[in-house]
Amino acid sequence: MNPTLGRTKFETELTVRPDDIDMNRHVHGSRYFDYVLAARYEQMARCYQMSMEEFTRAGFGWFTRTAHVEYKRALVLGDRFLVQTWVQEMLADGVRVDFQMRKQPAGKLVCDGYFYYTMVSLQTGRAEPIPDWIRAKYAI
Repeated sequence: MNPTLGRTKFETELTVRPDDIDMNRHVHGSRYFDYVLAARYEQMARCYQMSMEEFTRAGFGWFTRTAHVEYKRALVLGDRFLVQTWVQEMLADGVRVDFQMRKQPAGKLVCDGYFYYTMVSLQTGRAEPIPDWIRAKYAI
């Protein structure tokens, strides 16, 4: 494993919106996956200097192969929280991205987990080896 992976953690602050709430008056479990995807979208441009639009123009996309979340405490309407992500592992054709969400301002852990993303060719829809220029951007 690359020794620099997992060392650089990026944060995005989000707020719970009305459409995130389920019938139990807290955030529906599926929305936590959306929060990670929204944070990664924003972080690709701001932190890795490669927007998702640039990534797709190069002919690539990410397919979520595995998603795992451990829920610790609920988020409710209006809560502010930080989504922290980092590349924990780089594979031949994908990455493992770990994450944590912390409620603000106290910083209490809401949930944590990981995603395995496979890089795919948008032309073929098949897995592709990660090119060196993308590896260099993610190995920070």
